[in-house]
Amino acid sequence: MSFFDSEIVQEEAKKLFQDFQNLMQLGGQYGQFDREGKKIFIEQMEELLERQRIFMKRLELSDDFMAQMTIKQLQTQLGGFGVSPSQMFDHMNRTLERMKAEAESER
Repeated sequence: MSFFDSEIVQEEAKKLFQDFQNLMQLGGQYGQFDREGKKIFIEQMEELLERQRIFMKRLELSDDFMAQMTIKQLQTQLGGFGVSPSQMFDHMNRTLERMKAEAESER
């Protein structure tokens, strides 16, 4: 069975995409959130990032051709911006840490 034929994989991919879309839409209003709202948003982003990291690791560890092609495509796309997948995750984590510090300093 192919990596992407798994119902579990399909469900997680679908949920990751939906959750990402929802958070991005909500993020447009981030500046209007109070301190607690910002903290909740950041926590949700951190959880999503961790789920994405796990999904990526599953892709990397799979010997399925399509999974490996997906990883190669992502590396190529990110490489066009001069970034590797691990650098992308590191950058996103630093951004969330900065957002967390700013939210903490608000009164």
